[in-house]
Amino acid sequence: MNWEFAVLDFIAEHFRTDIGNIIFPFLSSLADRGMIWILFSLLLLSQKKTRTIGLAALFALICMLIIGNSCLKPLIARERPFIARPEKLTYLLIAPPGEYSFPSGHTFSSFAAATTIALGNKKLGIFALILAAAIGFSRLYLYVHFPTDVLGGMLLGILLGSIVWSLFSSLLSNQLLNRITKKQK
Repeated sequence: MNWEFAVLDFIAEHFRTDIGNIIFPFLSSLADRGMIWILFSLLLLSQKKTRTIGLAALFALICMLIIGNSCLKPLIARERPFIARPEKLTYLLIAPPGEYSFPSGHTFSSFAAATTIALGNKKLGIFALILAAAIGFSRLYLYVHFPTDVLGGMLLGILLGSIVWSLFSSLLSNQLLNRITKKQK
């Protein structure tokens, strides 16, 4: 855990700027309760061409909520960095989150949705993945997660998003195949 505090302290002492102190709390707030990803998914749902991607991203977010917040966080029960080192409370730029630390829910939800979107639409996916990475970094910048919380959230999100998209793609392929075979009969 010492190396993780070294990373967090390095970010806090060498990367913090006045503009960063505005941007990173804002970026982090976008992902509060997955709101930016819910809105993004609803926008995708509203267009016939991207409806499946939006539905898959929403499904990934629901799965993340169950797996991450309801199962992993209470099971692992890892305290947050500012609790483990109360003298670092001065580094906080946002209200102290109350849940456990691992995995980072902001990062998990961001990468679950962004991966699903990226697998469904590469152009939208690039934007989504960049936003997800910025949100993940914001959690380190804000001193509310350890690096392994963010890394774990990222890896779990990529895995979950990939699984969800694979399931949705399989369902779409089967529906398309069924339509084709019905037309041939």
